[in-house]
Amino acid sequence: WEDHEGPMVFATSNEQGEPNAVYVKCINLFGDDAVLIADNKFDKTRQNIFTGCAKGSVLFLCPDNTAYQIKGRLEYHTEGEVFQAMLAWTPDRFARNAAVLLRVEACFCGAEEIE
Repeated sequence: WEDHEGPMVFATSNEQGEPNAVYVKCINLFGDDAVLIADNKFDKTRQNIFTGCAKGSVLFLCPDNTAYQIKGRLEYHTEGEVFQAMLAWTPDRFARNAAVLLRVEACFCGAEEIE
């Protein structure tokens, strides 16, 4: 995680199952089992979460071009502990509308599931 390069990709889908992927820079680990993503400019992603997209994934690369993917359930927070944690490390120059918490259910290195 600490060695990732560049922005990460955050993917959701709408009610019809059509995928949507966005680049995210304001993303961090939250405890041992979650990833916290700042909603700075989400539009379709936010709509997907509000209309029933219960799961999402985060994809990132490391310097050796190894790809990792994290999949899990999504939660949307506009107040409380999760939201405050996002505010603590997301720079003020970003919108910081809300925090999306991805509760990790599976992690992959390429096609291989890892723990």
